[in-house]
Amino acid sequence: MSAVSGASAPSHARQEMPWLIIAAGSVVAMLTFGPRSAMGFFQLPMLADTGWDRTTFGLAMALQNLCWGLSQPFFGAIADRFGTWRVLAMSGLLYAAGLIIMAFANAPIWLHIGGGVLVGMAVGSGSFGILLSAFARNVTPHQRSLAFGICTAAGSAGMFLFAPLSQGLISAYGWSDSLVYLGVLMLLVPFFAIPLRGNASSGRQSEAQYKQSIGEALKEALGHKSYLLLVSGFFVCGYQVAFITAHFPAYIGDIGIDARYAVIALALIGFFNIIGSLSAGFIAQHYSKPYFLALIYIARSVAVTAFLLLPQTPVSVVIFAIVMGLLWLSTVPPTNALVAIMFGTRHLGLLGGIVFLSHQVGSFLGVWMGGYLYDHFGSYDPVWWLGVVLGIFAAIVHWPIEEKGVVRPAMA
Repeated sequence: MSAVSGASAPSHARQEMPWLIIAAGSVVAMLTFGPRSAMGFFQLPMLADTGWDRTTFGLAMALQNLCWGLSQPFFGAIADRFGTWRVLAMSGLLYAAGLIIMAFANAPIWLHIGGGVLVGMAVGSGSFGILLSAFARNVTPHQRSLAFGICTAAGSAGMFLFAPLSQGLISAYGWSDSLVYLGVLMLLVPFFAIPLRGNASSGRQSEAQYKQSIGEALKEALGHKSYLLLVSGFFVCGYQVAFITAHFPAYIGDIGIDARYAVIALALIGFFNIIGSLSAGFIAQHYSKPYFLALIYIARSVAVTAFLLLPQTPVSVVIFAIVMGLLWLSTVPPTNALVAIMFGTRHLGLLGGIVFLSHQVGSFLGVWMGGYLYDHFGSYDPVWWLGVVLGIFAAIVHWPIEEKGVVRPAMA
């Protein structure tokens, strides 16, 4: 016993974080998360020029979120099998094409194809699920939550940087040219993704992987109670954050607050999201992940309730943005870490993608309902309050999740 322990100690000590992989993946996360988080700034100037209504723009953003979610399990499976770099390179090309088509859209169908379908698929092939699977293969289980937190924080930094960048570009060059510039910027993704080469059979954890086909992995996961609860709860995360991303700038104007506070708010969400994501990675590494997730969802519902019921002023917008920023992507590190704990890393791209599909179905409803209900009732309030109720639901379903691996025949 002592001999085994003594032999493993030096090996464990040598397991330093693969910083090149983490740095490269973090840059990719920043680039792929940035433009789609700034889409709300393009809504009003685009609609003013084209004469379209908010339902039209809302449907495009809803399609973006839905295509993101529907494509991610497939891209995750492709990355698991054929390599992460190929999928990330495709992300950069799809992103550039989608933003440029959106820039020159002269009819709603082109807005929906470019800004909806193509950008959605680009984010699906370059999102956290793809990146975190690559991270999980190259770090030890103990390092996972922290590594996931770093990557998630980088995506948050993208939101922080691209909010003022997008608004500045729109002010200087107009919304159409700004989308072209962002599209060209996305061509950097394939270059930064080079260190993330490799598939599910590579990396530090490959020797310990349980051998399964895709069908066997899906059957195992879809019959696992805790996984299904995780899937249902992550739906709520998508609903809440996608609605705010797409509609908060317009909401700020509706309640009579200067438009610059929308830029400040989204930048603050992005900045404090960095702190929240890093903190979540650290907390999830040391404490119960299901309980931590339940507390995050309760805190979101409390924050939205307070924002709606208290006087809405520039100060309350700033405070709300800070609180929501801390809670924004803090769900991602513990959620993905739970999937890795339950099933290992062999099919993490696929199984994490299915969890995220649920997130994006919620995102679709949050974005689409925001525009649809506003056009019918002249208010975003029904969508806000539904988010509060869903937050309580998410807290309830996360509480009984078991933080342990599945029992398999070879492990029994």
